[in-house]
Amino acid sequence: MKKTEQFPADTSLQETHSPLDPPLRAVRVFEAIARLGSLSEAAAELMISPSAVSHQLKLLEAFLQQRLTHRQGRRLMLSTAGREYYRSIRSAFTVIRQATGHLRDQACSRQVTISLIPLFGMSWFIPRLSRFIHAHSDIEINVVYANHRNYLSDASDLSIRFGSGQWTGYRAEKLISGEMIPVASREFIRLRGYIDSPALLAQSNLVHDEERVSWQQWFADHDIRHFRRDGPLFEDGLLTLAAVRAGLGCGLMREPMIASWLASGELVKLFDQAVDDGRDYYLCVRQDTELSPEALVLKRWLVDEASRPLA
Repeated sequence: MKKTEQFPADTSLQETHSPLDPPLRAVRVFEAIARLGSLSEAAAELMISPSAVSHQLKLLEAFLQQRLTHRQGRRLMLSTAGREYYRSIRSAFTVIRQATGHLRDQACSRQVTISLIPLFGMSWFIPRLSRFIHAHSDIEINVVYANHRNYLSDASDLSIRFGSGQWTGYRAEKLISGEMIPVASREFIRLRGYIDSPALLAQSNLVHDEERVSWQQWFADHDIRHFRRDGPLFEDGLLTLAAVRAGLGCGLMREPMIASWLASGELVKLFDQAVDDGRDYYLCVRQDTELSPEALVLKRWLVDEASRPLA
């Protein structure tokens, strides 16, 4: 029977670490060894002596009760356990380095981070962004996604959100109306014929954005109870827009989000009567944070842009 190698217990670990909490300095040292493939190079990067590197490696091996490296001639090689451990921890160090670099970059640059929902970003914000960059070339803009179902982890300076305007811990300013109008693609109209009455629309193929209630409300406003409810349901406005543009059916869309497609004629507004589901686009700022001068510039620009049409 193969004898299992025994590692001496380290009383200092027992005093300072729980069974699942590794000595982080030793983990950091091992990551450098595994990435660089050398004790001496790891020591140089970490600015400690090679003997200190060796000591930290032995400390981690004692904690894990497994050898992480072995010698092959003059070369230091990872053991099977060492390779497995390195694969597990390297992504964590990559995330830490990226987050650290991001914060350091922010400290020495005029950067503003804004989080957006996809449809707003694609159809409203990005087409206008060149105007901001031209006027404020010294401000760096970092654009990230905002998950509109869970804003709790949003660390952006500004966020554009869609909803009722009530989010705990945030100040919300209404930016754009969320009223919806019925639209269809020009190709859909060409194939099916122009829809000139709500009754005719009720017989047409419909697509649904998040839920099927909005069409019901629109038709109820026109005293129509029966309409086609069997159209596809899409998770968000971006998918719904793609479906309408593809000619899958008529959709209820928020006019500011489709202004460019209406202007080009690719999409056709069927009726002026809108329906309001109580949700709008809001510009949000955390209550516990003072905006930087750069973020204030972007905030004022967004408010100004919301009052003018897309050029």
